[in-house]
Amino acid sequence: MRGPLLLCLALLVGCKGKDDRSTLDVVLERGELIVGTEPEFPPFESKNEKGEFVGFDMDMARELAKDLGVKLRIEEMAWDSLPTALETRKIDVIISGMTATPERAKSRSFTEPYFKTKLCLLVNAKSGIEKPADVNGKRLVVKLGTTGDIQSKKLFPDAQVVKLDAEGTCALEVATGRADAFLYDRHSIIRHQKSHPETTRALLEPLSEEPYAMAARLGDRKFVDRLNAFLHAFREDGRYARIHEEHLGEPPDAK
Repeated sequence: MRGPLLLCLALLVGCKGKDDRSTLDVVLERGELIVGTEPEFPPFESKNEKGEFVGFDMDMARELAKDLGVKLRIEEMAWDSLPTALETRKIDVIISGMTATPERAKSRSFTEPYFKTKLCLLVNAKSGIEKPADVNGKRLVVKLGTTGDIQSKKLFPDAQVVKLDAEGTCALEVATGRADAFLYDRHSIIRHQKSHPETTRALLEPLSEEPYAMAARLGDRKFVDRLNAFLHAFREDGRYARIHEEHLGEPPDAK
């Protein structure tokens, strides 16, 4: 039994070594970068009428693949499936408007922030909400698993918080009066208010800052360093400013 046991242990050690390779080495060897995203967050990631992935993050992913000299494959999946897909190597990196938080950093490694936004409120026009503090005692909707969800009870301890799966559903709940407010990203709040101008208002007083970052497998310093090097070059050579203005309608430093 000793010989087969040693052989099994050797195989296990070999497999473990392969699993521990940096994602950067895997991507370069494969010749393809696999990006995981939930394409339901315009203008960062969505799909057009042709089924193509579009948005700020998607253009950034294309530039990243070019920078690495590999092909790009974008995998669409549910928001709460992204961390597991990253951990099990079904995807190489998450680029999906993901906020880097201390809690999330326990299970994945983040790059430097590539975009900062703020949490704001979409409110029903007849809700009586004039300022953020008025949300307490009201019905507040949040998208499950987002920082709005995470921050909701801290910001509004006396609100009735309802967690829903889709951003569009949250906005519709407010527009139709089934909810009083929706806590979410500033650019999305502005977009939803423009879609429902008669029944909603946007309260753009910032409630917290949200730094978006790419997420890699936990502890993969080599890959994170390479992603950060890309982000620096991406900003320095003007590509960041061009994509920012194209998708967000303003230069990077605009308020």
